[in-house]
Amino acid sequence: MNGGGGAPPAAAAEAVLHARGIRRWHGQGDARVEILRGVDLDVRRGEYVAIMGASGSGKSTLLSILGCLDRPNEGTYRLQGRDVLTLRDDELSEMRLRSLGFVFQAFHLVPQLSVLQNAEMPLFYAGVPPLERKRIAAEHLARVGLSHRLGHRPPQLSGGEQQRAAIARALVLDPPILFADEPTGNLDSANGAAVLELLREIHAEGRTVVMVTHDPDIAARADRTIVVRDGCVVEQRGAAA
Repeated sequence: MNGGGGAPPAAAAEAVLHARGIRRWHGQGDARVEILRGVDLDVRRGEYVAIMGASGSGKSTLLSILGCLDRPNEGTYRLQGRDVLTLRDDELSEMRLRSLGFVFQAFHLVPQLSVLQNAEMPLFYAGVPPLERKRIAAEHLARVGLSHRLGHRPPQLSGGEQQRAAIARALVLDPPILFADEPTGNLDSANGAAVLELLREIHAEGRTVVMVTHDPDIAARADRTIVVRDGCVVEQRGAAA
């Protein structure tokens, strides 16, 4: 793994996400499967970027690396000017907690907990006192229209409500960067439109949003679309912010 050291290059200083030569594979020898094949990518602060590609193109693996959920086998990656590949696991966990929010296709809510308790989880791990974390979580759930669902558990909610709860949870620590992996993939068109409108509002507040999608109509809502095919960036549409 090529982490690199020293001062960040000029391009990295302009970008909140700066990746070069990112390669990711599974297996060894004849069994090796290439997932990413030398991806270069920059995302500027406050930009709304869609990473688009077909199933198996490598887009979700790329998002996992950009979101510090996975590490590449080769390449360099700076997040907010920090050399991610040199960080210890505990430092990565702290970065994910404080700087990054995540929204997934499958929601990833804890079914045994209430909606309020799910939204409180990042605040709990950040050491926020109980009364304060309940207040903050309730405020964010109210914003996404779930004040009447605080005591319900995820299985009692519709898919759209679960995704809105997941968005509220992603925002409770006010992260500057939000990653969304196929956020409308499990939703009908009406609920999907509502979630995309929430993402637009989140971006309008000044956050950087990076969204993975296979749908060109959804990607068109972003400032810029990065097209991934067979583990490579093959096209970019739109101008950087």
